[in-house]
Amino acid sequence: MIRVAVADDQAVVRMGLRALLEREPGMECVGEAGDGQAALALIRRTHPDVLLLDIRMPGMDGLATLRAIAGDPELRGTRIVVVTTFAVDEYVFTALQAGASGFLLKDSAPDELVNAVRVVAAGEALLSPAITRKVIGLFGRQGDARPVEGIETLTPRERELVAWVATGRSNEEIARELTISPDTVRTHVSRAMVKLRARDRAQLVVFAMRAGLALPG
Repeated sequence: MIRVAVADDQAVVRMGLRALLEREPGMECVGEAGDGQAALALIRRTHPDVLLLDIRMPGMDGLATLRAIAGDPELRGTRIVVVTTFAVDEYVFTALQAGASGFLLKDSAPDELVNAVRVVAAGEALLSPAITRKVIGLFGRQGDARPVEGIETLTPRERELVAWVATGRSNEEIARELTISPDTVRTHVSRAMVKLRARDRAQLVVFAMRAGLALPG
């Protein structure tokens, strides 16, 4: 059973998300919150697998909530999907740095939302190529490449595959591009995550951008 919490300041949004989650086999909504403080209290009480989190909330907003969760060892087990009105805005890269595992539009189809919960609960990142390209664009305007601890320990193949991950592609898509097996991709990416101490693929994307890893051409 995947346990999900919802944090959004709009009651109608919370109601819709709860209704969708509760009719999906293998999922349950463990609670709702209308702001960041209430979301933290809810997570501490229920320890959900996934939190669907709005960024723009009164009082303690989504970014502050993300940072609080990332800074509390007891809460880090909860993975966070930012549910936003816009595909990308000025908060996206900051949210990735703060600990978000993915992004979802509020007008996404129900099956997309359900899939997002399953993907993130399984430890993957929910970053479409379109969103990733825009995140890279945002990063390019924020600063130059900078050192990432452990980057020098990556093999050439691991560096290449981390760069591919930063394009937003899945293991299967990368495997098709390189004509190798998905298991080979998964093995190299997993080793890179261990070496870089990356929480998930979303954080791996951040590290790749910080280190200036990019595909040739």
